[in-house]
Amino acid sequence: MLEAISVATITLLAVISPGADFAMVTRNSMVSSRRAGLLTAAGISLGVLVHVAYSMAGIGLLISRSILLFNAFKLAGAVYLVYLGVTLLRARKADPGVAVEPAVVVSDWAALRAGFLTNALNPKTTLFVVSLFTQVIDPDTPLAAQLGYGAFMSFTHLAWFALVALAFSSAAARRFAASFRHLVERAIGGVLVTLGLGLAASSLNRI
Repeated sequence: MLEAISVATITLLAVISPGADFAMVTRNSMVSSRRAGLLTAAGISLGVLVHVAYSMAGIGLLISRSILLFNAFKLAGAVYLVYLGVTLLRARKADPGVAVEPAVVVSDWAALRAGFLTNALNPKTTLFVVSLFTQVIDPDTPLAAQLGYGAFMSFTHLAWFALVALAFSSAAARRFAASFRHLVERAIGGVLVTLGLGLAASSLNRI
């Protein structure tokens, strides 16, 4: 029971802390559509399962024991975040004759993929899931229980980011994004670049 409570508490705290996942769901919800935001949230929940799978397979233990491997993984994630951020920073201001910018069209696949890759390559999630499976969850915990923990982590991400998508795709948020889309995209891009550069600097200092 204590193990389950610990997993649930740590998962909830990790999920609600702002990061790249939050930024991506917010962006797609505000500048595209509620559907895009919800699909991004779904992609994030699928990305969590990747971390759960390699942690249960024992690779997570290897990552936690190898500073070089973990920092190489962090560096790959950092490069992806910077790439996403630079893409958004390049958003252009609407033509002077356009009072309200049209919504960005994001396909279902693109939204799902964005959420999946942002989470699957997110070192924050790597650290969170690996720490749970190496420090909190006992190796002797039944496989069914471990699978249940993994499903809970994935569902919690889906539920939280679905709420974020619903909030940031509200009429007020969409109106703001429609009028100041380039500012929204650049702000979120700046956050992603900052996160990526911070991770890259941390990784390079330890390699």
